[in-house]
Amino acid sequence: MERLSGPSYLGLDAAAWGQKKEFFAAGFSPCRTCPRRCGAERAQDRTGACHAGREVRVAAQNLHFGEEPPISGERGSGTVFFSGCTLQCLFCQNYPISQLAHGESCSVEDLAGIFLSLQKRGAHNINLVSPTPYLRHIVAAAEIAAARGLNIPFVYNASGYERAEVVARLEGIVDIYLPDLKYGPSAASRQLGIVLSGVADYFEHAVTALSEMFRQVGPLQLDGDGLARRGMVIRHLIIPGHTENSLDVLGAISGSPFRAAWLSLMSQYFPAHLAPGRPPFDRRLLVKEWREVRDEAIRQGLEDGWFQEME
Repeated sequence: MERLSGPSYLGLDAAAWGQKKEFFAAGFSPCRTCPRRCGAERAQDRTGACHAGREVRVAAQNLHFGEEPPISGERGSGTVFFSGCTLQCLFCQNYPISQLAHGESCSVEDLAGIFLSLQKRGAHNINLVSPTPYLRHIVAAAEIAAARGLNIPFVYNASGYERAEVVARLEGIVDIYLPDLKYGPSAASRQLGIVLSGVADYFEHAVTALSEMFRQVGPLQLDGDGLARRGMVIRHLIIPGHTENSLDVLGAISGSPFRAAWLSLMSQYFPAHLAPGRPPFDRRLLVKEWREVRDEAIRQGLEDGWFQEME
C-alpha cells in the first residue's frame, strides 16, 4: 500500500543511517537513553532500572488486533514486545515482561527478520512496544530490514517517559507515535507519578518528548482504507480515585503544541501486579469517574480519537 507523503526511513541514505547508529551507540554504555540516565555499563551486561543489558530481548511478537482501529486494521498490527521498561508501574498488566524482563535474547539480524516476517504475515505496521532501552538495536535492525524490503510504518508505542533529544534522532524512522501521557503537571499528579511509577519528573520529560514527536509527524493521517500511515495518538489511562490527574492531563494536552494529536482515552484499568491491597488502586474504574473525564475531554474539544467505553 502506498505511503502518504512525508519523510520515512525509506528516504535515509547511508550517511543518515550511520549518524543515527553512532548517536545510539554513544548513549548505550554507560546508558543515557532514557531520562534516568542511570549510566548502566550495558556493554558489560550490567543492567539498570529497565533491566536491559547488552543484547536485545524480545518477549513476544505477533499480529495484534486490540490496538486502536486504524493501527490494528483488519490484518493486525505487527507487535514486538520488548523486555523491560523505563518505568516501574505498580499496576502494570504486563509486569512479567516489563519488570521481570521475561523474554529471549536475539541478535540485530534476528530482530530485522522478525520485522520482515510480520510484514510477510500481513501486518499493517511494525509496532514497537516499550522500545526505548533497545533503540541501538532497533535502529540497526530497521536499516537491515528496510534494505531487504520492509515498507510498512513503524509505530513507537511507549510510556511517554522519554528524552526529547533521543526522540529527535528517530525522525525519518518512526512514522506513527503512540505514547502514553500518564500524569499531569500539578503537584498532586507529580506525587501520583512517584507512587505509581517511581519517577518524580515524568511530566517534564513527557511533554517535551511528545512535542518533538508531534513536530515530526503531526496529527494522525489515514489512508483510503482508514489505516494509520503517519501521525500521533496520545493514550491516557484513567486511574481509579484520581480523576483529578486525568483532568490535569487533559488540560495539559489542550494547552500544548500537540493539541491536534488524536486522543485515546482508556478505561481498562484493573488491579494487577502490586495494586491489590493498595486502595484505591485495588479496584476497577467507576462509571461516574469515566464520565467525568470523558465529559471534560469533550468540553476541551479533544474529540479526535477514541473514548473506550466502560464494559
